[in-house]
Amino acid sequence: MRIHGRTLRGAAIALSLAAAGTLAMGTGPASAKVSDGWVRGYDTWTDDWNDEGVLSQYNYSASNAVGLWQRILVAEGAKLDNGSNFVVNNIDCYFGDKTHQATMNLQKRWGLTADGKVGSGTFGRANKNLFKNFGSTVRGETLHLTYKAGDGTIEHFSRNTEGKYRFLDMQNNERQAGYTYRTCRT
Repeated sequence: MRIHGRTLRGAAIALSLAAAGTLAMGTGPASAKVSDGWVRGYDTWTDDWNDEGVLSQYNYSASNAVGLWQRILVAEGAKLDNGSNFVVNNIDCYFGDKTHQATMNLQKRWGLTADGKVGSGTFGRANKNLFKNFGSTVRGETLHLTYKAGDGTIEHFSRNTEGKYRFLDMQNNERQAGYTYRTCRT
């Protein structure tokens, strides 16, 4: 009986510690993760893109997350190496040569490391141009945002009731920005 009592007490202590650990983790701020599969945010929008995964020719190169980034390149009037602008017709959700060139040129213009990769620094810089248009920052509500580029160009994004970002593809169809699938094409 004595052994049984120790076993029960030990199990109760272990269960209490596990529950306390779970509660402690649950009270921290939510953050987006590539493993979640979405470009996502919660509560205020001002830091939604600061913790996104890296997009490049080698990371999530064929994904709707790339399409969201390409929409930003269009808004910013990002230049290709030949001097022409990255345009709406380039939004194919594929991180090819044009997206790489436009990303590097925009990073240079923003004073960032021009490595052609869209990581937390580049996404975070873009996040500074997001402004609340209308809707609610309460979880479970839709939020509509305006992206204001340096030259005054405006693009619209939305964050749905699950916190997933949505953007317009080249044909102005609304798409969810995810890392593991590609629904927009040329």
